[in-house]
Amino acid sequence: MVVLMKSGRARPLWSFPAVLIACAVLSFISGFFFASTLIVPDSSAGDPHRLRLTEMKLDRMPALPHGVTGEPRSSVIPFQILSWKPRAFYFPNFATAEQCEAIIQIAKLSLKPSTLALRKGETAESTQGIRTSSGTFVSASEDSTGTLDQIEQKIAKVTAIPREQGEAFNILRYEIGQRYASHYDAFSPAEYGPQKSQRIASFLLYLSDIGEGGETMFPFENGLNMDIGYDYEKCIGLKVKPRRGDGLLFYSLFTNLTIDPTSLHGSCPVIRGEKWVATKWIRDQIQY
Repeated sequence: MVVLMKSGRARPLWSFPAVLIACAVLSFISGFFFASTLIVPDSSAGDPHRLRLTEMKLDRMPALPHGVTGEPRSSVIPFQILSWKPRAFYFPNFATAEQCEAIIQIAKLSLKPSTLALRKGETAESTQGIRTSSGTFVSASEDSTGTLDQIEQKIAKVTAIPREQGEAFNILRYEIGQRYASHYDAFSPAEYGPQKSQRIASFLLYLSDIGEGGETMFPFENGLNMDIGYDYEKCIGLKVKPRRGDGLLFYSLFTNLTIDPTSLHGSCPVIRGEKWVATKWIRDQIQY
């Protein structure tokens, strides 16, 4: 736009710097407004600082043609990157309180003392005290409520690994003083012998809140504590506190399928309360 001066010459109404400033202000306002439509406080959770992405706006996004095994629309499952060494991701509100309680009730019927996969030369007696929880294995097909089926489908979505490559859920209960000393979920052939398939990732769904203790720990996170003569028992390093309905995903292998040494992890002793967790181990091949 221009204005006409008394001299008859035309002069722009807006100078070039003014135009740049106005554009910047408008961009900020529009960007803030757009972001506010996607991120809203999660009033269903007890902590007002925890945020979730709403999926309401996704319904307006155009759907793309999809394959037979694809899905008809976009979806958002919020997560936080906890670490790249190991690759660990946290999923708040992954399951509802009702789903968590349903899984606990399923497991209560068949809990037994947890066992270990033994290395060459180890015995149940020599490894006593390493893993002191109780638990049971339950597959989604054994759950008549359909809860585990829903959770399994969601895990497949966030890992981008077909659900057929997952083991049955290992549902665990840790009472006061119980723990799992630091260990790897992947099996080194040098220690455990030849493996038909390998665990590549683990997904932990926390089924209960806990008063104190019971954290999932990664003592070697980012390469720390690897040169101190770690005894595999101390609760050190990155610690993840269990919160009901939240999920933790971490990868045991690098992309070249060798074991990531920083994926060493364990369960700190429970000090107050009771810890329930459903673990889904995911392998590199279909499980029959």
